[in-house]
Amino acid sequence: MRNLFFFFFVLIFLGCKEDTLPKPTAYLSLKYPKKNYQKLKLKRPYSFDVLKNTKVINEPNNWLTIKYPNLKASIDITYRPVNNNIKELLTEAEKLVFKHAIKAEQIIPKDYTNSQKRVFASIYEITGNAASHIQFHATDSTKNFLKGSLYFYAKPNYDSILPAIAYLKKDILKLIETTKWIP
Repeated sequence: MRNLFFFFFVLIFLGCKEDTLPKPTAYLSLKYPKKNYQKLKLKRPYSFDVLKNTKVINEPNNWLTIKYPNLKASIDITYRPVNNNIKELLTEAEKLVFKHAIKAEQIIPKDYTNSQKRVFASIYEITGNAASHIQFHATDSTKNFLKGSLYFYAKPNYDSILPAIAYLKKDILKLIETTKWIP
């Protein structure tokens, strides 16, 4: 009887411990600077607002690179004049987006239209471990065509850079909303 009592006592004593569970991973607390915008200072056939703490690099053919040194990212902007080839330019831009379909989990398109300023744009958010996570194009459909791509200078790991993508997506939306065509 005493052995049985001792057995139950040991069983209860050992059974009352909390289960050891793996602790959840800690998430990185990223702090991004407050957004202050300024007009693009370079002379181009277009204009838009860029974040003040970026580095805008002048490229040939009215192209440019907007670098985010703290995020190790850039938005690469290409410009092409429209010469009765708008369909070709749109097709080429969409082909570049869908090249990422191999690595992408999803490609989410969104359209933007400002008829008064003659800005017609599409933004493609690419989820997954693709090389570019946001691509966009804007046009007035008769003279000007802009294409942009967001790149990070790191191996794609979508979960890790998702907060930075969300931060930069707001800059891209601001860029498109403030686009003006310069005659």
